Amino acid sequence: MTKQSIFGRISQLVRANVNALIDEAEDPQKMLDQMVRDYTNSIADAEAAIAETIGNLRLLEDDHREDVAAATEWGQKAIAASRKADELRSAGNTADADKFDNLAKVALGRQISAENEAKTAEPQIASQTEVVDKLKAGLNGMKEKLEQLKSKRSELIARAKTAQAQQQVHDAVKSVDILDPTSEISRFEDKIRREEAKARGQAELAASSLDAQFNELEDLGELTEVDARLAALKAGGAGQSAIGG
Repeated sequence: MTKQSIFGRISQLVRANVNALIDEAEDPQKMLDQMVRDYTNSIADAEAAIAETIGNLRLLEDDHREDVAAATEWGQKAIAASRKADELRSAGNTADADKFDNLAKVALGRQISAENEAKTAEPQIASQTEVVDKLKAGLNGMKEKLEQLKSKRSELIARAKTAQAQQQVHDAVKSVDILDPTSEISRFEDKIRREEAKARGQAELAASSLDAQFNELEDLGELTEVDARLAALKAGGAGQSAIGG
C-alpha cells in the first residue's frame, strides 16, 4: 500500500460522519460493528505502513548525517594536505608540495560530493517528515474515531436494551390490567359474585322450604288433639275439657 493510498484512506475514514451513517443504516448496530472492524483493520494496516515510512525517513536522516560528517572530515583533510604542501614548498620541496596539493584537491572533491549528497537529501527529508507528521495525525484521528464508534455502539446497544425492557413492561401491564373491566381478572370476579349470589338464593330457598315444613308440623299437632278429644267424647267423657279437668 503506497503512502498516497494510506493517506487517502485515513482521510476518508477520519472525515466519516458517524451520526449520519447511523441515521441512514437499516441496522445501526450491525453497521457500527462492521465499521469498528474496518477501522481496527485499517488502523493496523496504517500503523504498519507508517512504521515503514518512518523507517525510510530515519535511513535518509542517517545518510544525511553521514554525508555532513564526511563533508566535514574531507574538508579537514583538505586543509591538512594544503598546509603540508605549503610547508614543503616553503622548504623548497616543490615535488612533494605538489603531491600534497593534489591530495588537498582530492579531499576537496570528496567534500563537495558529500555536501551535494547532503543537499540533495534535505528536500526529501523535509517532504518525508511532513508526510510522516500527516500520517501520524491521521492515525491519531482514526484512533479517536474508533473510540467514538465504540462509544456509539455501546450507547446504541444500551438504548436498544432499555427500549426492549420498556416494551416488555408495557406488554406485561397491558396483558394484566386489573383496572380494565374487560380483563380476565374482572370477568373472574364477576363470575365469583354470581356464584355467591346463587348460593345466597339457594340458602333463602332452603330456609323458606324449612319454614313450610315446620308450619305443617304445627297444623298436624292441632289435628291430633282434635282427634283425641273426639275419641274421649265417644268413650263417655262428654263435656270434659282439658282445661276444666
